[in-house]
Amino acid sequence: MGTYTLKSIGKKTDYMTVVREMDDGYIVRIVRDEDGYDDVTTDFISKALFDSCIRTGYLTKIKSPAEAVA
Repeated sequence: MGTYTLKSIGKKTDYMTVVREMDDGYIVRIVRDEDGYDDVTTDFISKALFDSCIRTGYLTKIKSPAEAVA
């Protein structure tokens, strides 16, 4: 599925990577920049919520994983 940036306030570089697709959703790893260190969480997101986030622009697909690190 890929890696996506999360819409954030300011210049934060938060992103989400889809780790695994399941029947009813996705297991995702979310990395948030918290004052200079990465806060990494792994969670579940339903397909309906994921599609809504794409549609509204909250999630934007990154073309290459290197863009998430930069």
